[in-house]
Amino acid sequence: MSNFQLQAGDKAHDFDFNTPWATQQNFYESLGDKPAVLVFLRYYGCPVCQMEMANLKREFELFAKKEIKIFVFLQSSPEIVAKATNEEAWPFSIVCDPGGEIFEKYAVEPGGFFKYLNPVGMFSAMKAIGKGYRHGKFEGKETQTPAAFAVNATKSINYAYYGTNISDVPSPAALAENIETTSPAE
Repeated sequence: MSNFQLQAGDKAHDFDFNTPWATQQNFYESLGDKPAVLVFLRYYGCPVCQMEMANLKREFELFAKKEIKIFVFLQSSPEIVAKATNEEAWPFSIVCDPGGEIFEKYAVEPGGFFKYLNPVGMFSAMKAIGKGYRHGKFEGKETQTPAAFAVNATKSINYAYYGTNISDVPSPAALAENIETTSPAE
């Protein structure tokens, strides 16, 4: 991958996307003048990813009270996600990027074998399985590392985080703290 990692101050890339339940949506249009958090995970069948999505859902009020939109990116096909869950189960947008084009735009890269087998990531996988999350279909790049971005109302990134192993995702509280919520008119 030749893209440079994004940093605070960079403009968030625009893109078209599909969810399991809707096609041909545009990121900038979906945002309007609201801030957003973008969380890049691996795929829906990954127990760690399911656990991280559940954490975001459980802490959703941190974002809702600030009118922050959440987008979770998965390298899953819309069909796989639609078979496993329903739209009403999630208070945020699940973006399906099975080809990894949006991951590439945001320079979210696979981590390689050693990052995949990192003890912290393996502990998180065991924790997720212990909580009842089960492995589903393998999709995308198995060694994919996560990333998270906070995008303000002017579509600039004010927080960028690239994970170092498969479970290295900032907490929902950290994400909510690191977003600028004032709109350009304020």
